[in-house]
Formats: sequence, C-alpha cells, structure tokens
Amino acid sequence: MNDARWALDAPPPAAASLARAQLWLGVAALIGSGLLAVVLVLSRTPGIAAVFPLRDIFRAALVVHVDLSVLIWFMAFAALAWALVTPARAMALGWAGWGLTALGTAGLLVSPFLEGATPLLNNYIPVLEQPVFLASLGACGLGFAVAWLRAMLFARPDGQAAEPARALALGIRLAAAAGALAWLTLSWTLWLLPAGEGQAHYEKLFWGAGHALQFQHALLAAVAWLWLGASVTEVRWQPERVRQAFALAALPLLAVPVLLVLWPVGTGEQMEGFAQLMRWGHLLMLPLGLMALSVLPGVWRAPASPQRSAWLASLLLFGTGGVLAFLIRGVNVVVPAHYHGSIVGVTLAFMGLAYALLPTLGFRPVTARFAHWQPLVYGGGQLMHVLGLAWSGGYGVQRKVAGTDQVLTTLGERIGMGMMGLGGLIAVIGGVMFVLACLQSMWPHRSLKP
Repeated sequence: MNDARWALDAPPPAAASLARAQLWLGVAALIGSGLLAVVLVLSRTPGIAAVFPLRDIFRAALVVHVDLSVLIWFMAFAALAWALVTPARAMALGWAGWGLTALGTAGLLVSPFLEGATPLLNNYIPVLEQPVFLASLGACGLGFAVAWLRAMLFARPDGQAAEPARALALGIRLAAAAGALAWLTLSWTLWLLPAGEGQAHYEKLFWGAGHALQFQHALLAAVAWLWLGASVTEVRWQPERVRQAFALAALPLLAVPVLLVLWPVGTGEQMEGFAQLMRWGHLLMLPLGLMALSVLPGVWRAPASPQRSAWLASLLLFGTGGVLAFLIRGVNVVVPAHYHGSIVGVTLAFMGLAYALLPTLGFRPVTARFAHWQPLVYGGGQLMHVLGLAWSGGYGVQRKVAGTDQVLTTLGERIGMGMMGLGGLIAVIGGVMFVLACLQSMWPHRSLKP
C-alpha cells in the first residue's frame, strides 16, 4: 500500500494541539445535535407524534440541531483541516478564534431555554430570534472568520512534501478560499441588506453565503475521499491531475462576486442565481468523484475498517443527494431529502477522516470493535431517512411541519414518513456509535472498553 503518500504528515506540536481542540469542539457539537435529533424524529413519526406533545418544541429543536450538526461540526472539522496545512504561526490568533467559537457554541446550546426564543426555519443557518442566540451565532461566525484569515495568511505549500500530499493540501487551501468567500458574501449582504427581522430577512441574509459555503464542504469531502481511498487500497492517481480536478471544482466560485454585483442583495434574481450556481456548479466535481470511484474495486475487496465503511457510505449518500437535487418539484420533503443526502455524505467523509487522523493528532487509534460498523449503521439509517422523505415528497408532503400538521392521508404517505422516522432513529444510533468510538480514543484515560 502507498497510503502514506496520499496523506498529510503530522503537523507541528502547537498546530496539532489546536487541531485536537477543533476536533473536540466538533464532537461536542455532534453530541448536542444527536440529543436534539431524537426529539425531531419522534415529533414527525406517525403514531409517536400523536402520543407525545412534541410539536411545540419541534421548531426550536430543529434550529439548534441544524446549526450544531451542519454549521459547528462542519466548520470545526474544516478548521482542523486548515491546521494541518498551516505552520505553527500566529497560534494566539488561532486559539482566539477557537475560543470565540467555543463560547458561541455554548451560547447556542443554552439559548432555546431562555425567554423569547422565536424559531425561524430559514435555509442554511436557521435562527432563534433572540438576543443570546444571535450574539452566540455572531461569536461563532467571528471565530471561524479568524480561522479562515489565519489559513489564508499562513497556509503555505510544503515544498518538501510528496506530490500527493501537496495535491491534498491544495484541496484544503481551496476549501479555505471558498469559506473566506462565503464570509465575504455574508459581510457584503449584511452591509447592503436593509434592516429587518423575521424569516424572510434571514433567508436573504444567509442565502448567498450558504450556497458559497457548500463548495467548501464539498472540496473537503473530496479530500477525505482521496485520503480514505488511499488508506485502504492501492492508488494510481496522478497528483497533477488531482490538482487540476480540485481547481476545476473550485472554478464556479468565480461567479460569486459576479452575482453579488450583478443584482441587488436579496432580490429574486440574485437568489435564483446562487441556486443555479450550486445546482450546476457542483457538476464540476465529477472529475474528483470519478477519481475517487476509480478505486471502488480495491476498496470493496479491502478488509473491513472504519475508513472503508465511511468511504463507501459517504459516496453513496452524497451521490443520492445530488440526484435528488434534480428531482425537486415545489416545496415538499424532497428538498430535505436532497440536502440530507448531500450533508450526510459530507458528514460520513469527515467521520472517516476523523478516524484516520486520530493517531496523526496524537490520540490513540480507534479500537472500538463496532467502529467499522458505525458508518454503515449511520449511513444506512440516513439512506432510509432520505428515501422515506423522497417517497413522501412524491405525494406532496410539506417540509418543516410535524405531527398532525403533516396531514398524512394516504397509506403511501404514512409508509414514506414511517421510513423517515425509523431511518432517523437508526442514524441517531450510528451517530452515538461515532461519538463513543472517538471518545474512546480521545479521552485522556481509558474509561470505555473496546
């Protein structure tokens, strides 16, 4: 095997310490998100939702669940990746950013229990229209902005590294550039968007930045696919071709400034432009995806491992989400089916790479006996969840409603949403398995048995 060639070397001790802190933050966010996911699934599962009065807390739980599982977990893992390609410089800046994010995350967890938390289910970053939540979200945004700034200023290609490692590092740096562009888009929109409140206002505020941020997540997922694929099988990728594929995948981001200046912020034309950018721009990831898939026979024959399972599940879910994007017709649960598939595909890629990185960051290698099943349990549950939503969307079941508000009148609708509920509960079990496997390796003293 030549997996060492398609992996980054361990960072300097100071940078590794910051990377470990980012991983701890991400795992903590997943713990909080998983607890809230139980409430979400039960509140939409036929039969259970009619017995337990969960509808009233569905929306508040959904807001914090999404922000923890998509924003904090994804961004903490991205900051971890940037630490791998950033020398141990400006460490005070790095720790200041982490501190802001950790403080903001704690505030997000507390805010739903404070007075006046009005949930707004706008896309990308749903909010609770409440001062503590908004201040906490702002702290997280500033903290991640510091991480982007540090990565853009100090991440440098390592001329001594092997060519494959430099190709992976390019993907990570391009992801940082995508994140920085998303932050600039948010700043531009915040500056020019008239003051307002309510769901429509936050929909416009986060729309452009949210679409740009998806390119960051997708680029990092591709880094993980290549890294994990090489960790379990022989590879024959040409580093120069991989670098070209990363550059091609990031090319659509050049359209972001054009969209910002071509139409006024928040207009229907600009919002549709960002939607089309994500729909068609991500097609330029196909070369990276095909490169990853080229080692499928070798991965399929490889011995069972957490990395192998995560690779297989991630590509399946990400591909499913991509296909469903072209099947969206109207505002129904096909929409969350699409983004759940894509988001879970990225999450599984990050989970697999987290397993691979544990020894690199100074933790014990993952030894939990259930670890190689964890991505399959999580991915299988999420696939059932996604297909149940897609099935129900064909019947017109509306999104962002729960309990009796769903008005499930046909057997097909009930079957679809029942699949969604069962798959969601299985996925929660898979998420708990990931947290336990990581904690077993990350905890300073062994308190869990493999």
